[in-house]
Amino acid sequence: MADQHADIDLGRPPSDAAAGHSWFPGPPPPTYTCTLTPDLVAKAREELQEKPEWRLRDVQALRDMILKDQPNLHTRLDDAFLLRFLRARKFDYDRALQLLLNYHAGRKAWPEVFKDLKPSTVKHVLDMGFLTVLPQPDLNGRYILCLRPGKWKPNDYPFVDNVRALYLTLEKLIQPEETQVNGVVILADYTGVGMSQASNPGPFLAKKVVSILQDGFPIRIKAVNIINEPRIFKGIFAIIKPFLKEKMAERFVLHGSDLRSLYKNLPQSVLPEEYGGTSGPLDMLAWSRLLLDSEEEFVVEFCQPHPLEGALLPDYMLFEGDQEEDTFRGLRSQLYYCY
Repeated sequence: MADQHADIDLGRPPSDAAAGHSWFPGPPPPTYTCTLTPDLVAKAREELQEKPEWRLRDVQALRDMILKDQPNLHTRLDDAFLLRFLRARKFDYDRALQLLLNYHAGRKAWPEVFKDLKPSTVKHVLDMGFLTVLPQPDLNGRYILCLRPGKWKPNDYPFVDNVRALYLTLEKLIQPEETQVNGVVILADYTGVGMSQASNPGPFLAKKVVSILQDGFPIRIKAVNIINEPRIFKGIFAIIKPFLKEKMAERFVLHGSDLRSLYKNLPQSVLPEEYGGTSGPLDMLAWSRLLLDSEEEFVVEFCQPHPLEGALLPDYMLFEGDQEEDTFRGLRSQLYYCY
């Protein structure tokens, strides 16, 4: 039984290229050794119910559940990988297993995103400046994912390419243990977003993205800061909000053009000059290079010749046709009204 799981094992050292990006931590070593500082060990104990003395016992318990209940699920079983799911669900075994199933179910349900998913296939998105990760974490140790949807033009490439780049970024962000404990923060700059960008994804696509981020990926999104949002954002948020859990919806903060409001959440010391910060110009290349230099690990992870079979596909992951077209028409009219 265990042989079915043995062919996917990414618990290995980073490549020499990826290891050269000293500003971002590398993945854990092949044999798990805790890399958390004493402060983060204490934080994980308090916030995630993680007990260092029971950590590997908990991982083994989750591993046993997978082998017993999901013998056909081709998934990694190394300690470092399974810990991501335990931490994301506060060491609740059942919820961690469900998250792992959702993680794989999302990949099965959306082949447009996950087929041949590797950094070189989204280089055009990275070159466009759609997203990056700021080099300095905030005061709570959370890395800041900076999104600039106004850089994307529908005629340039399909929206799903943005989702592919976002997913690869999240996969890279979640590798360091400190991110698993601290979570991440999103800074979304809506400068330049107009009707063409706002109406393109629609509720069908929005539901897929939200379902994966909320229920199908082992990362803790602690805050979403929106700046420079146009009037049309009211319509954009109307598309997204029905799919957000209450707790996540409360983490959205709309600052408009008032950067002083932003500084209450993100200090100027970690922000680039473009947003009134003191950490230098916004560097779009560093994160792009880091992802592109990690090509090999993503090829192993997402370009396996063997499909994932046997994963339980939750009902909410079953996206049926154009069932929400009527809803989209109504929301599109809201967008035009806001515009």
